[in-house]
Amino acid sequence: MFLSGDDPELLVGNFMGDFVKGPLGDAWPPRIRQGLLLHRKIDSFAQKDYWFQTSRMRLSSRYGLFRGVLVDLFYDHFLAREWHSWSPLEFPDYLFWARTNIEQRQKIMPPRLQGLVPYIFDELLPSYGTVDGIGAALTRMSRRINRPDSLSGGEAELHRHYGELKTDFASFIRNARQFAAGFVAEGGEGQASGGS
Repeated sequence: MFLSGDDPELLVGNFMGDFVKGPLGDAWPPRIRQGLLLHRKIDSFAQKDYWFQTSRMRLSSRYGLFRGVLVDLFYDHFLAREWHSWSPLEFPDYLFWARTNIEQRQKIMPPRLQGLVPYIFDELLPSYGTVDGIGAALTRMSRRINRPDSLSGGEAELHRHYGELKTDFASFIRNARQFAAGFVAEGGEGQASGGS
């Protein structure tokens, strides 16, 4: 959401990104569609970014392909914890602004996501600022996958490499902000099909 800037529709599209699969076509309003594309482009950007990959390789190989999921969540932790370094708004004020805009457009969202909005804003995002909150999020995520041990206990990796991961994140978020701003400035055109 943070990389969406201050455009409410771009924010909503980006917020929905993990819940909308396959070709986008013309099924969405233009700015919502651009937000969905932005979400996909950020995912692709992270997979190629030096700092994100450096963070992945810091983590135990036992997490395998899930190392990327861990880094994604660890970076959310650093963003929440160091929010004042990246935004003029206080974190609770930003969450209020984002939630208000998302709830105003909630009816266009996939039904499963609509039901999760209160949980995301009341519990999940506010908890990201602590390592215990990240641990709880990983425990919940691990219940939804076939290999429950693949994420469980992952917060130990955050403890173990905290300083290095924090440094990686600071470089990554600068690059990601520049990338996202460039994508939006260019009109967000790109491949609208496929994606995750």
